[in-house]
Amino acid sequence: MKTCQPPHPDPRAPSFSLPAGACDSHCHVFGPGDVFPYHPKRSYTPPDAPYEALKRLHATLGLDRAVIVQATCHGDDNRAMLDAIARAGGRYRGVAMIDGAIGDAELETLHEGGVRGVRMSFARHLSGPPDFSKVAHIAQRIAPLGWHLVLYLEAEDVVENADALRRLGVPVVIDHMARVRVKDGLDQTPFRLLLDFLREADFWVKISCAERLSASGKPFADVVPFAAALIEAAPDRVLWGTDWPHPNIDGRMPDDGDLTDLLLSYAPDEALRRRILVDNPARLYGFDA
Repeated sequence: MKTCQPPHPDPRAPSFSLPAGACDSHCHVFGPGDVFPYHPKRSYTPPDAPYEALKRLHATLGLDRAVIVQATCHGDDNRAMLDAIARAGGRYRGVAMIDGAIGDAELETLHEGGVRGVRMSFARHLSGPPDFSKVAHIAQRIAPLGWHLVLYLEAEDVVENADALRRLGVPVVIDHMARVRVKDGLDQTPFRLLLDFLREADFWVKISCAERLSASGKPFADVVPFAAALIEAAPDRVLWGTDWPHPNIDGRMPDDGDLTDLLLSYAPDEALRRRILVDNPARLYGFDA
């Protein structure tokens, strides 16, 4: 079983001030393992990265809100995520992982705990190809709650399952720019299709994980045109997140201050950055409700 390296020990503050209410729309909490054990069938073991460490990171970066996304190392045991949300005083929301047989009462409990969506992970390095019969079933279960689906897909899976994606009947958030292969350029079929999806009402995308997508490495400049194109296609349905504590990173662990500074290149206009960091997540996750 793979063991992950810890996050950057001393991330710097970004070079600009984030707007009040800025949200990290994709981050995780791991453990602590002696309180919230990792799933016995996990594909990797992370170092503990609990609520207190996430809180310190957000204070350094100037982030007021966050969406904690359940990761596969905890499986469908959402207790660590729910504990962090409960301790954050209304500043956090969550995206859970659930079993298809979950009962309505359990879904209501998750909703009361701050969950507003379900994540299904189909990254090929962690699991197999997507099973859209399961995706459709989960979409049907969560629709009455007004939740959305967060899908971690490979770029080729967006192409192969385009029709199924359009039939889900709930808002769909695509993680990490669909792990598009930056070296294949802006005109590649998966990216053009992703842009088409964004021009439709119920599709969102996270402009996150530049450190994973970049073919050139730090400062990840080759990712900037992709993020900028996604923002141009649907500025009201783009989210940004750190992906802290960066599980399964190969090579050097990124500094979250560097990743935050990429927003200056993605969206040079301050008003546009506010939409991405404040307005869009507030609308999707109900922070202002």
